[in-house]
Amino acid sequence: QVQLVETGGGLVQAGGSLRLSCVVSGSIVNIEVMGWYCQPPGKQRELVAAITGSDSTNYGDSVKGRFTISRDNTKNTVYLQMNNLKPEDTGVYYCNARIRTWLSIAGTQNYWGQGTQVTVSS
Repeated sequence: QVQLVETGGGLVQAGGSLRLSCVVSGSIVNIEVMGWYCQPPGKQRELVAAITGSDSTNYGDSVKGRFTISRDNTKNTVYLQMNNLKPEDTGVYYCNARIRTWLSIAGTQNYWGQGTQVTVSS
């Protein structure tokens, strides 16, 4: 069984900062890609940032230069540092990981956290 637990969401004023964390636990062989997605109210979930095991990163256009994704492989944890937050960053932020487990070692599966709310007031 694999679990992803996000922390760090909350309410912040525009221009402020938040740091999200996501800890992955369970019967893990390795985590290939970790990422963050945002689902704004009434809209579809979209990629915010992703990072591979070799620390190659990819960002959504709207967050480039403001958000930074990083990971600590010793702790199976991914972080999202969000600076200069804007009201349009408001949404539920989900952690995502593509994981190889001991139960399915031949391939990888996609896992999601339960989400954490980020609200940016103007």
